[in-house]
Amino acid sequence: MKKMRAFAEQLPLYLPRSNSSTVGNKTGTWRYYRPFYDEKTAPCSAACPVGEDIPRIEMLAAQGLLRKAWETIMEENPFPSVCGRVCFHPCEASCNRGQLDEPIAIHCLERFLGDKAIRDEKPHELAPPSVTGLRVAIVGAGPAGLAAGYFLSRLGYECSIYEAQKEPGGILRWGIPVYRLPEDVLRKEIQRIQKQGIALHCDTPVNGKLLAEIAKSHDALFIGCGYGRSIAIKIPGEAYIHDGHRLLQSVRAGKSARFRGKAAVIGGGNTALDVARTLSRLGAIPVILYRRRKQDMPAFAPEVEMALKEGVELKELVAPIRIEAACDPSSVTESGYQVTLQKMKISAGEVRGRARAIPDGTKTEILTVEHVFRAVGAEPEAFWNMESGERSRQLSLSHCKILFRERPVVYGGDLTNEIKSVTDAIASGKQAAMALDIYFKKGRDHIESALQDHLVESGPALSMSAYLGRGRANRTSHLVSFDEINTDYFLSAPRIVPATLSAHKRSRSFMEIEATLSKNESIKEARRCFNCGICTECDYCRIFCPEVAVTVDKAKRFINLDYCKGCGICVTECPRNAMVMGEEKL
Repeated sequence: MKKMRAFAEQLPLYLPRSNSSTVGNKTGTWRYYRPFYDEKTAPCSAACPVGEDIPRIEMLAAQGLLRKAWETIMEENPFPSVCGRVCFHPCEASCNRGQLDEPIAIHCLERFLGDKAIRDEKPHELAPPSVTGLRVAIVGAGPAGLAAGYFLSRLGYECSIYEAQKEPGGILRWGIPVYRLPEDVLRKEIQRIQKQGIALHCDTPVNGKLLAEIAKSHDALFIGCGYGRSIAIKIPGEAYIHDGHRLLQSVRAGKSARFRGKAAVIGGGNTALDVARTLSRLGAIPVILYRRRKQDMPAFAPEVEMALKEGVELKELVAPIRIEAACDPSSVTESGYQVTLQKMKISAGEVRGRARAIPDGTKTEILTVEHVFRAVGAEPEAFWNMESGERSRQLSLSHCKILFRERPVVYGGDLTNEIKSVTDAIASGKQAAMALDIYFKKGRDHIESALQDHLVESGPALSMSAYLGRGRANRTSHLVSFDEINTDYFLSAPRIVPATLSAHKRSRSFMEIEATLSKNESIKEARRCFNCGICTECDYCRIFCPEVAVTVDKAKRFINLDYCKGCGICVTECPRNAMVMGEEKL
C-alpha cells in the first residue's frame, strides 16, 4: 500500500482548464419557452369593495415602509382608520393564507397605518392634478359624498359638498357608536379630505329649490344623501315604537338618557345590534327580536357574538304583530308594553340568500318590555326618489346611476348600492368620480368601456391607481389561487389578535372595544402575508437560476435572454406566483 501511494505521488496531475470565458456559450439558443415577470391580482384585493392593493400594502409594511404603505391605501380609500374599524373585511374571508393557517388581519394593519398617519399629522402629498376648470356639487357629506369629493378633487375638479346636519360624516358620524368608531378618528380623516380644497357647507339641507340653484352654478351633481328615514313596521301600536336611528344619533350628539328594564329591538342587521348594544350601555336589558335564525342575520357575525357576550338576548323566529300598552298610555312608566309575537318557521327557498321564514300557524307569545325600538332598515326621503325617465337618458353602473340631463346627475351611496356598507359607499363615490371624469374627457359612450379597463380582476371594485396609469396599471386580472403559492417558503404562524375589552367592561361604557396593534405587531403580522401575485424582490429567482440569467438594473429585475434556456426553475421557485412561463414574444 505504501509503495502504491508513493508511486501515485510521483505522477503529474493534469486538470482540464478553459482559456476562454463561458460568456460566449449563449444557452439562450436552447430555449423554446421563457419566463416572464407577470404580476397578478390577489383574491383579497378582488374581494375588497374599494379595491385596495392589499398585497403591496402588506409588503411595504413588512419592510418597515409604513408611510408608503399608508399612501398606497390612500390611492384607493381616503378612510383607512375608519375602515380599519367598521369595515366587514370580506378581504380576509378570501385570503389565501387562511388555507395554510389563519387569514392575515388586514383590517388591523389598515387601522394601525391610518392611526399612525393621524398621530404623525403629516399631510397626504398628492401630485397636483391638472385643473379641469369644472365644478361638481355633492349632496350629502357621508362616506359616499366625501369619497366622491376626495377622488374628484384628485382628478382636478372643484367640489362643493352640502350637508343637512351640523357636522359631516353621515352614518359615520351619527349612526355608528363611539365604541366602534371614536369621534376624533373620524374628524381627523374628514379634515384631511377637506384640506384638498373641498368646500363643505354643513347645516344646509338641500330641497328642490336649492338643488336647482346649485345645479346652475355647477357642471355636474352627485347625490349621496344616504337613507334618512326609518322604515315603518306597519303593525297596530306602532306609535309606541321608538326609532333606533334616532337613538343612535342622539347618543352621538351627547343627548343620551338612562334606561331601565327590558328593551325590545326589532331587526337583525348591524343597526339593530348597535341599538341593542347602546341600550345595554345606557342601563337597559336589550332583547333582539328577529324573524329568522341567528345564522340568517345580515349583521356581521363577530358583532353578533360580541353582543351576545355583552348580555344582549336574541329571540329567533319571532315577528311582532301587535304592541299594546300594559296600562293607560299616558302613564306608562314601569308597566311598559306587551308585544305580541308571531312564531315563525323556516320554509323552503331563500330570500336574497337568506332562509325564507313564514308564520308557524297561529302560534304566538307575549313579551312584556319597558321600551320598543325598531331597526329594520331605512329608506330615502321621498324627495330623493330617482326619476325613471327615458332609459336612453340613464346609465346604471354597479354602484351608481347616472341621469343625463342638461348636466349629468349621479346618484350613489345607499340610494344605489345593493350592499349598504361604508366601504361600498366609498366605492360608489370613487366610481362616480371616474365616471364623471370619463364623461367630460371622452363622452358618455366611453364610460362603461373605460371603467371596464380599470376593474380589479372582474370587478366590481375599481382601481384609481390603474386609472391614473400608475404601477398597478400593468397588473393582470388573473386571480392567484392557494395552489399557485409555493408554501415551502412560508412557516406556519398564528394570526396576531389585538387586545379587546372584556364583555363586562365594554357593556358598561362607551370606551373603544378593540385596541390598535403596535408597530412591531403590525410589521410581524404583515410578514405573514403571501403577497399573492406581486414581486417582493425576494430574489429566489436569481438565487436558483442555473445560468445566472436573472439580473437587476436600477432595482428592476429582468431576464438576460442570451443565457436563459427556459428551464423554468425561477418560475417554480417564485413563492408568490409573480412569474409565468410562456412562448417567446417575437
